[in-house]
Amino acid sequence: MQRLFSRVTRLVRHRLAEPGLERQIPRPVLDRLEQAITASEATHTGQIRICIEAGLPWSYIWRDATAHERALSQFGKLRVWDTEHNNGVLIYLLLADHAIEIVADRALERSMTTEHWQTLISDMGSAFRAGHYELGLLAALERVSHQLSAHFPQPAGTPGLNELPDTPIVKRHV
Repeated sequence: MQRLFSRVTRLVRHRLAEPGLERQIPRPVLDRLEQAITASEATHTGQIRICIEAGLPWSYIWRDATAHERALSQFGKLRVWDTEHNNGVLIYLLLADHAIEIVADRALERSMTTEHWQTLISDMGSAFRAGHYELGLLAALERVSHQLSAHFPQPAGTPGLNELPDTPIVKRHV
């Protein structure tokens, strides 16, 4: 009975997070994030995706899935793993659980330490707790871009291959 109550409570919390999504991350912020991703990808061969969900789908809540499980699923569904140089990265936010996940493909993962990722996530969390979602996301993009540019620079005189859309994904499950 306790487990059922926990699931229902989590479901309600996740559905109540949906209306706040537009207030926390409005369309103009998403547009600026897209522009920042486009500018970033002109400097390196990596691919950056942002996926934001107010809450999880019912099926994930029912099986007590974590934000990390959902981020890994979205990493695959959004084909971030399928880039030519294996240097894609997904920045995933689950607002209802106040969760931030960063999933990097093999080549990028090898170039960054666990401490670097943890610091990045911690800094994003601090910005988000202060209500500064745009600043937190832009700062994260800048740091990821710096790593990608340092380890996977775009060769001079060659146009970048944009393998994935730059538009942040916002998922709703109402």
